[in-house]
This record gives sequence, structure tokens and C-alpha cells, in this order.
Amino acid sequence: MASVLVVEDDQFVRSALIRHLSEASHTVRSVGTALEALREVAHYKFDVVILDLGLPDLDGSEALKMLRGITDVPVIIATARDDETEIVRLLNDGADDYLVKPFSVEHLSARLSAVLRRSQARTEAGPPERVLRVGGLTVDPLRRQAELDGTALDLTRREFDLLAFLAQRPGVVVPRKELLAEVWRQSYGDDQTIDVHLSWLRRKLGETAAKPRYLHTLRGVGVKLEPPQ
Repeated sequence: MASVLVVEDDQFVRSALIRHLSEASHTVRSVGTALEALREVAHYKFDVVILDLGLPDLDGSEALKMLRGITDVPVIIATARDDETEIVRLLNDGADDYLVKPFSVEHLSARLSAVLRRSQARTEAGPPERVLRVGGLTVDPLRRQAELDGTALDLTRREFDLLAFLAQRPGVVVPRKELLAEVWRQSYGDDQTIDVHLSWLRRKLGETAAKPRYLHTLRGVGVKLEPPQ
């Protein structure tokens, strides 16, 4: 049983989702706008959010970014948009999974169960308790803070997750498939997804791909984080 927030403005779809989820013994709250969704997650603890993109007050993609600014709750996108580029962008922006409308209740149940299992596994494992240090780089997984030579780094959620994952394995080359699975929670994707975030992270670490200091890419193999030589 899970606590689920349904964000859907279509009353027919909303009622169907509430009925199905309730019959599956989940606790369900529902809203029809993005602003209501933000208020809900600010006041209640949910195990998962099912988010429609076609909301009347704010596009769901923008709502997703705002949600990610205040919570790490798993988010399943429910959308009629089936463009692959759009889907990949949403996953990169913090969505945990997506469903293209129309979808069956069986499909929803399977995706919901998978997301809840991954979330449960992360909760049980927990973040590393110790502060990670690689050269002049300090990463605190519990406080989600990072510093370089004593100066705080302004990182997005995904940039921090990527940096922390690599900092737990200093000097180890991490395959790109492993990064997609563990940082992005995706079983597929392209190298551009990783390269874009590495580029942003390098900029904040004061380095470039041509002159790396901490982040080193081994073409066709993976990425490693190690202190400057």
C-alpha cells in the first residue's frame, strides 16, 4: 500500500485513476492543477506522484521542475505526448517513469510497483553517512552539499547525484550504462544525456573536457572522478 498523489485535470481520467488505485489498497489524494500539487507535496508525505502534463495553470514539465525543487518523491508522468525527445527530457528533468495515454490499469500497476520497489531499495540502502573527499572536493550526501576548495557548489539535483555517485568510487571508471541505471534510473538512453550533465558539472568544477582536473572520460568505456595530479 502506498500514498499516491494524482495530478490530473480531466475529471473522467482522474476518477478512474482514483478508483483503480483505491481498489489496489493505495491511499489517494488528487488535485487538478500544478499549484495545488505543489501545496499538497509541501504539506503531506507521498510515496509517489502521478503527474499529467496538460494542466490548466502550468505545463506539467514546468510543474515537474518545481516539484524537484522541494521534494525527491518519485514522479510518474502520465502524458499523451509520445515524442521520444520529450520523454527523454522529462526523465532528465527528474521524472522516474512515464506512461503514454491511453494506458491500461494493469500497465499503470506494473509501472507503479516498479517505481515503488526502486524507491524502497534506495530508502533501505540510505545515503552514505560519511562525507566524501576527493582532492579539494567535498561531498556531503546526507546534507546534499558539495564544496570545491571550501567554496559551495550550486548544483542541480541531477548534477549532485552524478557527482556523489562518482565520489563514492574515486579513481574507478564507471560504465555509462551503470550511470544511466543508478543516477538516472533508466535502463536505456544515449551518451548525450550523460555528456550534457558532465559538461555542466565540469563548468562548475572549473574545468573542461579538453583540460580535465577531476572528471575524466574514457571514450567508449565510462567516466571516473579522481583528484588532480
